[in-house]
Amino acid sequence: MSKNIQAIRGMHDILPERIALWHRLEDTARQVLSAYGYAEIRTPLVEVTDLFKRSIGEVTDIVEKEMYSFEDRNGDSLSLRPEGTASCVRAAIEHGLLVQPQRLWYRGPMFRYERPQRGRYRQFHQIGVEAFGLAGPDIDLELLLLTARLWRLLGFDSFRLEINTLGDNAERLVYREQLIAYLSAHADQLDADSLKRLHTNPLRVLDSKNPQTQQIVADAPTLMEYLGEETRSHFEHIRQGLDEADVAYRVNPRLVRGLDYYNRTVFEWITEDLGAQGTVCAGGRYDGLVEQLGGRPTPAFGFAMGVERLVELMSLAGHSTEASVDAYLVAVGDAAQSAAPLLAERLRDAVPQLRLLTHCGGGSFKSQFKKADKSGARFALVLGEDELARNTLGVKPLRDDSEQCELGFEALAAFLSEQLTQRD
Repeated sequence: MSKNIQAIRGMHDILPERIALWHRLEDTARQVLSAYGYAEIRTPLVEVTDLFKRSIGEVTDIVEKEMYSFEDRNGDSLSLRPEGTASCVRAAIEHGLLVQPQRLWYRGPMFRYERPQRGRYRQFHQIGVEAFGLAGPDIDLELLLLTARLWRLLGFDSFRLEINTLGDNAERLVYREQLIAYLSAHADQLDADSLKRLHTNPLRVLDSKNPQTQQIVADAPTLMEYLGEETRSHFEHIRQGLDEADVAYRVNPRLVRGLDYYNRTVFEWITEDLGAQGTVCAGGRYDGLVEQLGGRPTPAFGFAMGVERLVELMSLAGHSTEASVDAYLVAVGDAAQSAAPLLAERLRDAVPQLRLLTHCGGGSFKSQFKKADKSGARFALVLGEDELARNTLGVKPLRDDSEQCELGFEALAAFLSEQLTQRD
């Protein structure tokens, strides 16, 4: 007997009983983003490797350790996308979208070779948002308020917002030298990864998870000390807006994010309910990336949220999965079974939002009713010889003790429409 083939470790099937939570998250996100004027964009899963080396940075864990890269048949190096921002920027440049401000969003799978654990997968899904051509702090604030609104609609009330500013390139360059000098004086106490980053990407040392390195970093100089008036004003405008909107936050001077392209505002929404993998949404400003990838200088701000982590939180919070169907059509007898498919089509025409499952494969009345109940449907619609002769259908509620009734087609369509209005 041949061995069963299983999914690749860290890449999971999303089964039907789970998909309702995904739909609720995606539909709610789409509604919120549409209300703020954001348009959806979809980009390929595979890009040239150089796109991510140039955007994310070659001295990052993602590029050095985590990308799924391969050589295609003509010798080009290609990679499964590890994040969505670079692809979105590439598409915006390629199709000439940046001649005016753009508000875009996307969703879909990303890929990173990481050790699978709760909330971290090798294939994972993100919903991402990118705003181009807007330099002021008002767009930073808008996207922070947008995420806060999404959490309210989804019923999340325990997320913690942390924000920081990384300054502009000139400010960061001065700070970088001071940070290197400080860390070099403690080089014998740094972990191997931090030593490697010391002269290539020292800000990433601030984000080290090594306990001993964290003790050293605690006394390091902060970037706030090197910010100019314009950067401080930009950051204060965001803080003032969050205060006025009554959105709680904490300024975390060690928050740097893991990608090289960020400047000024960065943020994370964090939960304590998923263990170590507590960041559910993160992003920031990246004013130099468009030019870095060949476009005209364009300010930009964006974020991405982890779909699997948010779905897990929805499940932990007891979000119910709605019935997969509204009604199950039971047909007993040859004549009824022959008439059932066309009758079902008439019902779908009359009640477009109806989720109707028609029994197939024959069977007794009792066996069909068992399958109707197992389907999760709210109603069983019964078509037998008597109903066929009277041009009616029986309606049997399956989720409460309401009485069964018999309705003609027009009355049945009106009844189902009313029930679905209550459902929605």
